Amino acid sequence: MASTYESFNLRTTPEKFYIEPCDDGSEDVLAIDRVSTEMTLTGKHRDIPASAENRTVCGLMGTIRLVAGMYLVVITKKKKVGDLLGHAVWKALDFEILSYKKTILHLTDNQMQDNKTFLSMINNVLHTDGFYFATDYDLTHTLQRLANTSPEFQEMSLLERADQRFVWNGHLLREFIAQPEVCLHEFITMKSSCINGKVFEWSIISRRSCFRAGVRYYVRGNIAVCFAGTHLLNMKLGHAANYVETEQIVQYSCAKASFVQTRGSIPFYWSQRPNLKYKPKPQISKTVNHLDGFQRHFDSQVILYGRQVILNLINQKGSEKPLELTFDKMVTSLGNGLIKYIAFDFHKECSRMRWHRLQILVDMVAEMQDEFGYFLVDADGKVLLNQDGTFRSNCMDCLDRTNVIQSLLARRSLQSQLRKMGVLHMGQQIEEQADFEKMYKNAWADNADACAKQYAGTGALKTDFTRTGKRTHLGLLMDGWNSMIRYYKNNFCDGFRQDSIDLFLGNYAVDESDWNTPLRDPKDWKFLTLPIIMVVAFSMCIICLLMAGETWTETLAYVLFWGTASVVTGGLILFNGLDFVDAPKLVQKEKQD
Repeated sequence: MASTYESFNLRTTPEKFYIEPCDDGSEDVLAIDRVSTEMTLTGKHRDIPASAENRTVCGLMGTIRLVAGMYLVVITKKKKVGDLLGHAVWKALDFEILSYKKTILHLTDNQMQDNKTFLSMINNVLHTDGFYFATDYDLTHTLQRLANTSPEFQEMSLLERADQRFVWNGHLLREFIAQPEVCLHEFITMKSSCINGKVFEWSIISRRSCFRAGVRYYVRGNIAVCFAGTHLLNMKLGHAANYVETEQIVQYSCAKASFVQTRGSIPFYWSQRPNLKYKPKPQISKTVNHLDGFQRHFDSQVILYGRQVILNLINQKGSEKPLELTFDKMVTSLGNGLIKYIAFDFHKECSRMRWHRLQILVDMVAEMQDEFGYFLVDADGKVLLNQDGTFRSNCMDCLDRTNVIQSLLARRSLQSQLRKMGVLHMGQQIEEQADFEKMYKNAWADNADACAKQYAGTGALKTDFTRTGKRTHLGLLMDGWNSMIRYYKNNFCDGFRQDSIDLFLGNYAVDESDWNTPLRDPKDWKFLTLPIIMVVAFSMCIICLLMAGETWTETLAYVLFWGTASVVTGGLILFNGLDFVDAPKLVQKEKQD
């Protein structure tokens, strides 16, 4: 494997960036020409001018081209999460974006504004909590995948051998010739625990796919919806939206075990574009071949993980019912014996605070979970067990309901693993270990929050159940608050967030020679006129109530007039809701593996 380094000196001159490891004895220097953008790797420290400005950076994210030219993205602050199999795992906390150009005075005013907007988009993604990396360990693969690799694979650099589904800075690394940091985007937690006097390490690693990545209502199913026009981009490779691979790892006395689950949007072609309504109605496409993308998705899942059990947790009535019926029909049409479909109406079963009924689903899949098993390696490095299948869970967003079920299945697997390793005695239950149970629940709730913030813009719902094992009235109030925040962000902020992700991942490429970008999108007259009329009408209605006329009939007439005006205008705004939401402006290009 290539040399790895913990930190770097970044030396800057007007002509070049010089990046050298802080490690003692290292001679490598990466020189980046700020004019030609050429990169050269040398071993000559003496080539660095003494006048070069120096700063220490924790890692290299890569480079990106914006209107003003190339930019270097570096990690300036990191925090150690823990050690995985003896390898340090870091969380990137802060970043800096450095321009190759010494000035941007050559740009027009519009170009300067566009460049500023693009920079804010990159910063928006970088400061969405959840970038993790390791300098000498491959975090993109599960323990089982790493155990089934060749010696040649082990000698490859981290970037070359990484699972590209989970390399979030892959677009930024396309021109790098030196060691960059391969970054995951999702959640990692590592805890040291003790049961029966036996200390073990317990971890959760959630890996969010960078294919079909985006925000809640603009990225659904197997299809990307781009609204710089009415453009539908078919992702032919079967990548599902909001796809996350979650691995639970246990290490005890040199033995190790892992249990893997996945989540992802319902993998056929449907959309749910925000339109100012609290819950937009899902729309299933009637013009595409659903089975092709559906089959591609599950073919890849079977190759990667083995047998599949689909746990569909959406409602089986109302606006979600057509999705459930179509999902069931698609699985039946596949006729693949390696794929089993289970529909469980989470909200119906757990209504009126009956959360104990989740055990119905756990018991229903218990035999299948035992058949799938988990990955287990003994203290001598011998593989004792392999996991032969995974549970693929989903709800509408693959967030709140999904995380609750995944935490229950993971606990059941962990119980078996700890007994197998000799940490738990036969007959002992994890639930009886109060300290560990509290830590376990909080870690899975933190996992839910991280995934939800990245996709929906707020922390997860129902985390009071995950944290405490029961539903509380305070939890219901917090869910209501988070739901209101989600409504606002999904309708008035998510277009910018979706554009930010597309720019960061390379789904949209900035062309320096193009003086016109999609950012300056003129608004329809309704966008300003109707809200102003509604605010004025509502204000006049309140004023008429507070400042009564000479007679009550006069007051009533004024109130009815202005009240009717505000209601009618509000209705027009809702009717034209698509014109008032914050929609993405950048046109995507198809992202290949």
